[in-house]
Amino acid sequence: MKGPLDSRQLHAFVILARTGSFTQTARELFLTQSAVSHSMKALETDVGCRLFDRVGKKVMLTQAGETLLQRADRALTEMGAAREEIQRLGKWGRGRLRLAAPVSVCVGLLPSVLREFQESFPDSLVTVEPGDSHEVIGLLEQHRVDLALVPEARADERVESVPLFRDELRFLVSPLHPWAAGGLPPRDEIPRQSLIVYGRSSRTWRLVDDYFREEKITLNTPMEVRSMDAIRELTKLNLGVGILSPWTCRADLEQGSLISLPLGRRRLTREWGILEWRGRRRTLAEETFVGLCREAARTLGAGEGMAGS
Repeated sequence: MKGPLDSRQLHAFVILARTGSFTQTARELFLTQSAVSHSMKALETDVGCRLFDRVGKKVMLTQAGETLLQRADRALTEMGAAREEIQRLGKWGRGRLRLAAPVSVCVGLLPSVLREFQESFPDSLVTVEPGDSHEVIGLLEQHRVDLALVPEARADERVESVPLFRDELRFLVSPLHPWAAGGLPPRDEIPRQSLIVYGRSSRTWRLVDDYFREEKITLNTPMEVRSMDAIRELTKLNLGVGILSPWTCRADLEQGSLISLPLGRRRLTREWGILEWRGRRRTLAEETFVGLCREAARTLGAGEGMAGS
């Protein structure tokens, strides 16, 4: 199978088909008439048939030439559009930002980050795909996003992790809960609590489960709720004890409708990071986004030590 046709020959062919004149075509292309003639002979040799009939000083398309013209016009138009789009991407503030992140980040962190981002990059196309950690990583692996924000990001030979921030997982209780008055929940009462959690298949739940296994505490069967808002509301109604990071419910904590308590004497922290393809050069827009994420995490109080700061 032969390779694609030469784009320079196609360009000359389209102009010659329009003008019907080797002289005019040579003038528009800033070439000699001989060069245009040789180029058309080479194109006819490549496709294996005549494309023009010579009638005096003019040329007319053959049936094969008319067929090629339809395709060549479309191909050259597409190539021109691609060039313009690439040139636009090279200009300041243009381009795209394709992200994937868990719902907690989409709700708690990204709104303020993207508001600032679009002030600097108003013409940038931003897409955000929400999902659990494994779904977010899957989107990156399928090349549907360029950056994936996940807790406990794991680098390997294909992807690398850019540290963002560290947060702490804690109990959340209603002011009406018996624990609300104390600082540290009684260890022997933890197994009897109705826990409200997000995503038992998630990395976060595995961290919580491993934490209490190491503490030799057997948890009650948790209620799984696929909504951060629902966890907060159910906890406010004193229907159970939630497990979340305080930055995801900052307003509730400030208003006193929820109270945050440690899981135990030993803290349980998560390291949040951005996964990206190893060796891929980050764009200016992406660099700006990473910096804004770190700053927003500080503002939200997402943990004490800011990883990578």
